[in-house]
Amino acid sequence: MDALEKRGCGRIFLETASGAQRDRPVLKEAMTFAREGDVLVVWSLSRLGRGLRQLLETIEHLEQVGVGFKSLKEEIDTTTPSGRLIFHVFGALAEFERAHLRERTLEGLASARARGRVGGRKKAMSASDLKAATAMLRDASISVKDVAEKLGVSRTTLYRYLPNGGRSAVSKNAA
Repeated sequence: MDALEKRGCGRIFLETASGAQRDRPVLKEAMTFAREGDVLVVWSLSRLGRGLRQLLETIEHLEQVGVGFKSLKEEIDTTTPSGRLIFHVFGALAEFERAHLRERTLEGLASARARGRVGGRKKAMSASDLKAATAMLRDASISVKDVAEKLGVSRTTLYRYLPNGGRSAVSKNAA
């Protein structure tokens, strides 16, 4: 607060929420308050956001509405050409890291697939469960609800696994 007052900031917004949180009402209020030609000044980049992506999004928004940005601790000032350059270098590095992370993730998934590992949720019903369900549903005295309970699945899941759902699929297949 002292550093901001010393720099002559006209209005100071005190955010008590963590910089890591997305929902920060005081930051929103400050950004709404700022008008074209104003400069948003923070003590440290960490007060504006924890991640580089979050920082870049905030600065891009400020740029779009014509508001400058200064960080006192890191001495970044987007109202100057060199400050904008530094911030754009940060942005380029973040974009590179995101692309690199995506590439590594896709390579890891392909490698796991090559070893026979399949991602995603396990099937709720096995082939033997489907055979048992089909056999039980042939008996008109057994309800779909009873079959689903017996197999430990919901009726919706049972309908999803049986083509055309329920008895109609079983009677057509049985004929």
